[in-house]
Amino acid sequence: MDLKAVRAFVAIADAGQFQKAAVDLSLTQQAVSKRIAALEKDLGVRLLVRTPRGAELTIDGQVLLPHARALLQAEERAVAAVRPGERALRVDVLGRRAATAGLVRDFHRAHPEIPLDVVTLFDADTAVAAVRDGSVDATFRAVTMPGRRLPDGIEAVPVLDEPLRLCVGPDHEFARAASVTPAQLAGQRIWMPGNAPGTEWSAYYDELAGTFGPSIDTIGPNFGIEALLDTIAGSPTLATFLSERTPLVWPADHDLRLVPVCDPTPVYPHSLLWRTDNPHPGLAALRAHLLATRPRLTEGEVWKPAWAE
Repeated sequence: MDLKAVRAFVAIADAGQFQKAAVDLSLTQQAVSKRIAALEKDLGVRLLVRTPRGAELTIDGQVLLPHARALLQAEERAVAAVRPGERALRVDVLGRRAATAGLVRDFHRAHPEIPLDVVTLFDADTAVAAVRDGSVDATFRAVTMPGRRLPDGIEAVPVLDEPLRLCVGPDHEFARAASVTPAQLAGQRIWMPGNAPGTEWSAYYDELAGTFGPSIDTIGPNFGIEALLDTIAGSPTLATFLSERTPLVWPADHDLRLVPVCDPTPVYPHSLLWRTDNPHPGLAALRAHLLATRPRLTEGEVWKPAWAE
């Protein structure tokens, strides 16, 4: 069914005249008549009859009218759903417990008037493809892994260098340390079962291990962060990396410690990626907010992979 013809039909029903409807639609009366004739032919019924006073609905026209209004309302909702500035800004945060999810929560608090749709995509290739095809407006990623480059038309800007903390249980040798250096981690078993091969975070920790010598252990099924912390709490030898920006709660009897790593401080480099021709006004607001509120590391040297510089 041609929605232009449906709009003409509703306009005539509201105005009661072909001529008045033509003015309202910025069309000629002949154009309106052609649209109604095409609609009647399509439906196989007469919808309007001309009278000395204008136009009246037939019984079939009266039956069609509420459905015609519903069709036009559905069209308006569909257009609004994808019109930049009216649809929600869709942002991939990687994980809802990731530091990047916190950045988007802060943005929402600062700009509650901008509707948001927060999603979690797994790997960088999937996320970049979603930005490229418009499935999401922006994503947070570490860019770019060795041997990779961003596609044409995709921009990136650093928004957070996230300092790592060594998470250990109460019986670990570093449990009472005020801080540790990356050099002290040489030979330490860092358990990270979620380090999936081919991901940007796997590339990051592989380079960290190659630079400073800790053993990144990815053995075992990944039962989630709660199971990971349960194991770390009871082990005198296992450790993992977390961040103070990761919103986690664990039982008090776990007595886990987050030990700062410094001289240099390893930081995980988060960047915001977006498509340069994306017109959504919320995207510009998100970029501006992230750059204005980007945390600055004020003390000591930091380390991150050369490919993320």
